[in-house]
Amino acid sequence: MTIEDISRIIGGRIVAAPTTSRELTYGFASDLMSDVLTLTAENVVLVTGLVSNQTIRTAAMADIPAVVLVRNKKATRDIVKLAEDSDIALIECNTSMFKAAGMLYEAGLKAVY
Repeated sequence: MTIEDISRIIGGRIVAAPTTSRELTYGFASDLMSDVLTLTAENVVLVTGLVSNQTIRTAAMADIPAVVLVRNKKATRDIVKLAEDSDIALIECNTSMFKAAGMLYEAGLKAVY
């Protein structure tokens, strides 16, 4: 599933995208960045409501190429720039974390656990 696919499925808006054609296989939903750092899977999209520079830094450390911000959270210019500089796609959407994760799972994204 590509970043464009993910955005379309959840009704999101891509705000930073170094590439939209990268294939993602797994999804993980969490607001706890310490949980994100335990991931070992590759090609993961992180679904979170935590909007901060730390989210992007954690995604970069965990080699996560895409982050979805849920619950109508908006990234600041600084966060968008950090995502672009870190080669991480960033998508904003209006849905809840539960609904976004469910929609992506139903569309074929695999669970990490």
